[in-house]
Amino acid sequence: MGFKGTKAEKKVIYDKKICELLEDYSQVLVCNADNVGSTQLQSIRSGLRPDSIVLMGKNTMMKRSIRIYSEKTGNTAYQNLIPLLVGNVVLIFTKGDLKEVREEVAKYKVGAPARVGLVAPIDVIVPPGNTGLDPSQTSFFQVLNIPTKINKGTVEIITPVELIKKGEKVGSSEAALLAKLGIRPFSYGLIVQSVYDSGSVFDPAVLDLTEDDLFQKFSSGISSVAALSLALNYPTLAAAPHALINGYKNVLAVAIATDYSFPLAEKVKEYLEDPTKFAVAATPVSTEAAAPSIAAPKEEEKKPEPEEESDDDMGFSLFD
Repeated sequence: MGFKGTKAEKKVIYDKKICELLEDYSQVLVCNADNVGSTQLQSIRSGLRPDSIVLMGKNTMMKRSIRIYSEKTGNTAYQNLIPLLVGNVVLIFTKGDLKEVREEVAKYKVGAPARVGLVAPIDVIVPPGNTGLDPSQTSFFQVLNIPTKINKGTVEIITPVELIKKGEKVGSSEAALLAKLGIRPFSYGLIVQSVYDSGSVFDPAVLDLTEDDLFQKFSSGISSVAALSLALNYPTLAAAPHALINGYKNVLAVAIATDYSFPLAEKVKEYLEDPTKFAVAATPVSTEAAAPSIAAPKEEEKKPEPEEESDDDMGFSLFD
């Protein structure tokens, strides 16, 4: 009976803790914690303080606490977390920037050996080079079809070999060889699977979007709405500028074809009556056009010279 009482007390304390976190935080990172040890998890806790709190527990207890909190407060937004509590998961409650918190979590990865029966999360490639093993160890390489040669009394791998493919289980021979070579091919840490923010749940890839990406997606959406609105003749804010321009074009076409006119159409009619104005308006200012204006002052400077010569002649004629 005493044991059951202690367990019940722990449940009450745990439930109270979750309710306090749900009350104080509106952002949660749901992380996969497979192959993450207690020491590694403690380092993550220390690195995320004070803006973030890491919470672990049985999924059934976490689901129960979330339901109780929703019933007591009437806040059903956190129930979106319940479907995400599958497998070995950790909840990170945070008040910081979600992207920065995720990047901080990714720093705490620990290398791990390839254990027998483990599903490889990545491809494992054995690099070429001297292994430092004596020739008696060549049997490992022969079983795995790894080309080798004996160089200065040690086994040397000739070419890089893809020992294990991603998704395959690690065999006993592969595990033994990697252990002999001192290779720890895998690294484990908390992996963010989903992001909860004020009732919304989304993929962590959304955190990688930049302002330029958002602007492009927003512009693409506006273009699609405008095109659909124009095709359906349904007025929307996105299509309003295009509709006004199209209306102006129609009125302008009527004004040009008839005697009807309005201020914006008069200039167009003026240009249509005298097509040379189009050429004048479209001609850019070139260096050749500017050359006469530059040369003009020189000609003006030369003009006084004949007058001075004539004054000299007049002076001589008077003395004569």
